[in-house]
Amino acid sequence: MADLFVPPGPGLPDGLVVPEGELVERFSRSSGPGGQSVNTTDTRVELVFDAPASAVLPARAAARLGVVRIVASEQRSQLRNRAAARERLAERIREACAPPPPRRVPTKPSKASRRRRVEAKVHRGRTKALRGRVRPD
Repeated sequence: MADLFVPPGPGLPDGLVVPEGELVERFSRSSGPGGQSVNTTDTRVELVFDAPASAVLPARAAARLGVVRIVASEQRSQLRNRAAARERLAERIREACAPPPPRRVPTKPSKASRRRRVEAKVHRGRTKALRGRVRPD
């Protein structure tokens, strides 16, 4: 196949092209059902990408990814498994290049909501207080 194109996304406005030389593909026999050719063809694909050694990835993304190993064996065709593995790798690279989500700013309850909460507790307490035994006077 050719170079791996990672489509544009958050953190990658122009996309990214990973050279074919940085990808290592290995093929082996798939396990499980598959038909007459299952024991004779190597349809399982293992795609290995060493992100820290890559020249095209940003340093932060390369550190987050590390060495990525993706195995695809769900299709009966080697070509389709190769495409599936490359698609998954591109998605992982896009996720690693995306900036982290903004931190949540904690807020405190408003005075009115605190007052309503206390009033509801008092009301529940009064209701439960009426549930005692009935004594004859």
